[in-house]
Amino acid sequence: MPDTPVSQTLGSSEWFRDLPDGVVAQLAEFAQRRRLGDGERLFAKGDAADGLYGVLSGRVRISANASDGRELLVNLFEPGGWFGEISMFDGLPRTHAAYAVGSTELLLIPRERFLALLAARPELYPHFLRMLCRKLRRSFDWIEYEAFLPLPARLAARLLELADGYGDVTAEGVLIRLHLPQEELGRMLNVSRQTISKELNALRERGGIALEYGRVLIRDRQLLQTIVQSGG
Repeated sequence: MPDTPVSQTLGSSEWFRDLPDGVVAQLAEFAQRRRLGDGERLFAKGDAADGLYGVLSGRVRISANASDGRELLVNLFEPGGWFGEISMFDGLPRTHAAYAVGSTELLLIPRERFLALLAARPELYPHFLRMLCRKLRRSFDWIEYEAFLPLPARLAARLLELADGYGDVTAEGVLIRLHLPQEELGRMLNVSRQTISKELNALRERGGIALEYGRVLIRDRQLLQTIVQSGG
């Protein structure tokens, strides 16, 4: 993806692919590339917004830290993923911190240039409003999961979400192409590695998944959906 023309990269994203070609070309003109080393921080919670970021290569982890040092892994973004839209639109400080995982290249849509484009083309607002609402719906889903579902159901829901976003269909099932150590999956659900390991093994014994080193294969999607719907 790093060698792919910027306009093609933008045009393949769910954020931009439904926009007119001329608008995509404008965005490509003022998009900026950034490179980060492994573990390098892109921005901290509370930083001023500078725009919308897309991952060209590598990965970006979005996280928050409790006062006792515990980390909540909010999301992982692979190539093709975009993040930072909240602060870009409302102009308020960043809600979480972002760090590179491995050598990472990003594409930045600068906030000032993007807002100037919207001011000139106000008919584009409904498109981005739909995108924001889509993310808001996902956030509401996770608020409900955290409030009402036990851990097995929350784990199944998270695996299904990851499979939808990063899944490759194989003869054996859907392989989540993220390198996803159990410790990181535990951080996503705010539980220990030992706890998540126990739940993953239970799900594997039921035939729902297969486990490799840092990889999860969804073998029975219907089983995971049933676990979510039944609450475990």
